[in-house]
Amino acid sequence: MSIEVKLVDSVDELKGIKALHDLNLKKNLTPKQQQEQGFVTFEYDLDFLEAIHKVHPSVIAVDQSKVVGYALVVTRESQWLHPLITEFVQHLSHIEYKGVLIDQLSFCLVGQLCVAQSHTGQGLVQRMYQAYREQHSAEFDYLVTDVDAQNVRSLKAHLKTGFEVVGSLSHEGARWEVILWDWNKAI
Repeated sequence: MSIEVKLVDSVDELKGIKALHDLNLKKNLTPKQQQEQGFVTFEYDLDFLEAIHKVHPSVIAVDQSKVVGYALVVTRESQWLHPLITEFVQHLSHIEYKGVLIDQLSFCLVGQLCVAQSHTGQGLVQRMYQAYREQHSAEFDYLVTDVDAQNVRSLKAHLKTGFEVVGSLSHEGARWEVILWDWNKAI
């Protein structure tokens, strides 16, 4: 059966995001699993997922009714729903892209991206990001996020999609690469 990439449209799908998130939290994986699979760092609860979903539904990959991937959609309107996202957006006032501070650009954020271990290597990152772009490029010119520098697998997947490193930041002793996808560039 084929994997469907779509927008979240039910609480059960939000619960599927939460379950996938919990399985892939860095703190729940061994160092070897982190290196081989990648990981997610920031913890979210179902209330947060429901709140951002009300503003803009997130992009998910579904295989036989099970969420096997997600890319959370966060905008300026919903950035205040999690303190780490608020802090990240504030940091964007210190990073430039093409001579303009990022916080002055028309952008949305990836609140987090994850693909189930059972479904890696199937192009889901690119498919979800293409759906993300189709859904939001009329409203925004850029997609911005950050990736833990130790999460090499995730950084490679983002760069393959079209993101570029535009800066870095430190948080709790970890280095994060700030990456941006310029939707004005041809695919």
